[in-house]
Amino acid sequence: MYRLTIQTQFAAAHNLVNYQGDCENLHGHNWKVEVRVAARELDKSGLGIDFKVLKHRTNAVLDSLDHKYLNKLEPFLDLSPSSENIARYLFEQLGELLNTDNVTVEQVNVWESDNACASYSLD
Repeated sequence: MYRLTIQTQFAAAHNLVNYQGDCENLHGHNWKVEVRVAARELDKSGLGIDFKVLKHRTNAVLDSLDHKYLNKLEPFLDLSPSSENIARYLFEQLGELLNTDNVTVEQVNVWESDNACASYSLD
């Protein structure tokens, strides 16, 4: 199995719902996003999936979140936009765009700071 990972980022505001503390207030992050996919086989060029395609499709999903107030967006109207829920949302959206017989999204990591990351994966 081949594994490929890209990193990208987006900036957005949110507030945690049903949370007791400062993060219940409106605040923002510059989230770093890591997407890992697995490919069973390589194509004629020796690629599992072109990094350019992987990054382009990831950024297409992130564009819907970038510089937005996440609590007002459809995926998070009834779901607190925590880093955990953002990771799951991105995993599911990217799965729809990327999963094939050969390529599968395995894990999405969402870093809300240099020291704090939430992941969602197949495991």
